[in-house]
Amino acid sequence: MPGPFDGLPTFLSVARQKSFRAAARELGVTPGAVSQAVRALELKLGVPLFQRTTRRVSLTDAGEALFAQVAPAARAIDDAFEDLASRRHEPTGLLRLTVPHIASARFIEPVLPHFHRDYPDVHVEVSLNDALVDLAESGFDAGIRVGDALAPDMIGVRLTGDLNWGVFGAPAYFEQHGHPSKPRELLRHECIRYRYPSGGLYRWELNERGRTVSIDVKGRFTVNEGRLALGLARAGVGLMYGADQLLEEELRRGALEPTLVSYQARSPGFYLYFAARSKEQPKLRAFIAAVLSVAQAGKVKREAARAARR
Repeated sequence: MPGPFDGLPTFLSVARQKSFRAAARELGVTPGAVSQAVRALELKLGVPLFQRTTRRVSLTDAGEALFAQVAPAARAIDDAFEDLASRRHEPTGLLRLTVPHIASARFIEPVLPHFHRDYPDVHVEVSLNDALVDLAESGFDAGIRVGDALAPDMIGVRLTGDLNWGVFGAPAYFEQHGHPSKPRELLRHECIRYRYPSGGLYRWELNERGRTVSIDVKGRFTVNEGRLALGLARAGVGLMYGADQLLEEELRRGALEPTLVSYQARSPGFYLYFAARSKEQPKLRAFIAAVLSVAQAGKVKREAARAARR
């Protein structure tokens, strides 16, 4: 069924070029196809649009009137398509991220101010969630997690090296309660426990003579968020379990110190993960570059601080 705009692009080309052959070259069709399209448009409108002679093609009064009204609209449509095409390569839209609590301070809070400055047309929604989230099912563009075990359709970008997990406490706590000498002695200490989003309690994992031991620690405080555990540990009310790379500032200032260092366990570090089909989104590519830049800057800063302490 013919549409209301059928023949208009051909009419506009002939009107600009003042030639059926030149319009055919511009449109990539035959001169006969151009003549047929113009003839069909004239029949639909009931008026001739061009005066044709062997030497020239010119617009009739009706053609002039139609061109005057349609040409600006056609330019506006072309401009709109060009603008849309350019936006395909610019970061815009809503970027939804799922991030564990312990990663927020290191990878999200330092990134977002710079990201907002560089890409003001991107809106960011961050969901802090320690559970392993299915990105497609939950509508997220990307997430951050510990570990490199990903579903086959996911891509992981490493943000940190491997993590060393162990036990930490405030100097005041150790002054009062002493240091445990082996993992089992943690059962006699006040420990700040962590509850998974699923409801289960995390058993602290340490490495004893090459094998992993899980300790079902005891304590009067149970939390489901790492920052609260950190605050309680700094206050000296109990021991916490964490990664030394995430506690470098507290360790540097002496607010916390490690214990059972020789029993620390090792795991893969933090990864930014996203669906393979999403990697070409400009907003996601921009965020990946931003978070990697911050991660690298943090690495350089930490290495400089360690060198200064030597």
